[in-house]
Amino acid sequence: MTRPSSLRTHDLLGRAKPRFAKDGLTVHTDPNTLRRVTKALRGGGRRVTLVPTMGALHDGHRELMRRARSIPGSTTVVSIFVNPRQFGPTEDFGRYPRAFEADLDMCREEGVELVFAPEVDTMYPAGFTTGIDPGPLGDQLEGAARPGHFAGMLTVVNKLFAITVPDVAFFGEKDWQQLALIRRMVRDLDIDVHVVGVPTVRERDGLARSSRNAYLDELQRQQAVTISAALSAGQYAGEQGPEAVVAAAREVLAAEPALDVDYVELRDPDLGPTPTIGDARLLIAARLGTTRLIDNAHVSVTERV
Repeated sequence: MTRPSSLRTHDLLGRAKPRFAKDGLTVHTDPNTLRRVTKALRGGGRRVTLVPTMGALHDGHRELMRRARSIPGSTTVVSIFVNPRQFGPTEDFGRYPRAFEADLDMCREEGVELVFAPEVDTMYPAGFTTGIDPGPLGDQLEGAARPGHFAGMLTVVNKLFAITVPDVAFFGEKDWQQLALIRRMVRDLDIDVHVVGVPTVRERDGLARSSRNAYLDELQRQQAVTISAALSAGQYAGEQGPEAVVAAAREVLAAEPALDVDYVELRDPDLGPTPTIGDARLLIAARLGTTRLIDNAHVSVTERV
């Protein structure tokens, strides 16, 4: 006997029927099934918004979800995938925080309706060789310290765009170089998605929210605030010129010997050369013990009087 269409678990081609529950959370692990869901949503007049994450969700991710959910007539997809291709051989892929059930609880609290949580061999099946070249910027700043990181990041983001085909995608500004490279990839490859950067969510003392903050012990947690304090010092020095911005930030960082500073750089917003006047971005990377922390802030550079 043929089952009524509303009860069939597979379509006439033998494919699993796409699952979606309005006002409820559905978790997908198969790219093709999710793609069919988002295609159907767009066909019905919905917009699709995407929040890519590596899980271990915190209030910074919560803000991304809220921005995504605020788009009228939209359905939000949150991807949860710890991407091995953006970790180096000596980095923390194996111990990166994973809290899947807690992540799903946060998604439910924020009204997210779709979660994409694939396995590694689903995203990178046997024989997978294709990747995205980030260009020269991929070897600078974080790229200099983490070879291959941005190629792996762009590759997975490109795959997420292809799977979900979002109208709008949301990324935090804490990873400013990541955001700049994603915007460049979208522009260079003519990808039809609007990329939105969301300001960094901070603790009350100024520390940028990050999944890696979980690695810090109590003392390191206090010491880490020095990074945001250095950014503030750099911002206040903007009216004295670009050299003063970097010098002010370095002076604050030098007062905390536990910080092993990798770089303090002032770049233009697209991470080109340091501007002599106008909008700029001050970027800092440092280690506390084995934990690498990054942060950045907007700086307005004005002429010396």
